[in-house]
Amino acid sequence: MKYGLIKTALFTAAGAALVKLSKKSIDIRRANSEIYQPSRDFFVDDNLNGKKIVFLGSSVTAGLAAKGISFVDFLRVEHGVHAIKEAVSGTTLADINEKSYISRMKKNLNFDSHYDLFACQLSTNDQRNGVEMGRISKSYDAEDFDTQTTIGAIEYIAATVQDTWDCPLVFYTCLRKPEPEYEFLREKLFELQRKWHFAIIDIWNNKALKKMNEENPCFMLDDTHPTCAGYRYGWTPIFVKELDQMLE
Repeated sequence: MKYGLIKTALFTAAGAALVKLSKKSIDIRRANSEIYQPSRDFFVDDNLNGKKIVFLGSSVTAGLAAKGISFVDFLRVEHGVHAIKEAVSGTTLADINEKSYISRMKKNLNFDSHYDLFACQLSTNDQRNGVEMGRISKSYDAEDFDTQTTIGAIEYIAATVQDTWDCPLVFYTCLRKPEPEYEFLREKLFELQRKWHFAIIDIWNNKALKKMNEENPCFMLDDTHPTCAGYRYGWTPIFVKELDQMLE
């Protein structure tokens, strides 16, 4: 009898978990439906129109959980940004393979082009791939940095943007569950800011966005990746405000 009650309780708990998972899946599908995707019906005539901006990043910039749509696409469609979306999921800042930020920057971006702004995602993948953090150098020469470390890669990107395109540079952090290594990297980013004078859009520390996501669980697939609804109501307004101020 006791065994039967335990078995029933286990099946009940498992069933409740499946129902919860199923509801989450349905909510995510709705949050990625057409009504939340970028539309010219919402085009805004503003300071961002026609600005040529590079977005270098990984899955959050690519839109992994939103059918390949991210805040970059909202900026392009609804704010007229000439956006170069150079984003591949799972990639690292550190130059450890042909898909790294640096490798793709060298291969896919036009070094003779004019950019109004260069935006770079602070990847969450470096530490997951066991990449060495590295140290902040005293040099400002791109050739001096150890690009197989995360900090060396950030410095290389900062130096290259400064020397090649001479345009404003901004790094943006990502949402993460408590993760000491990413928090430490974020702290190092602020140290690097003092050296290179780039801007930071600190998504990781945006309390209003975190509260919005808590109140609307369908805005996020997991702790890092937004859905279309999450990009529309959360990320995009932040970037519109921050980029507009940088490009005044």
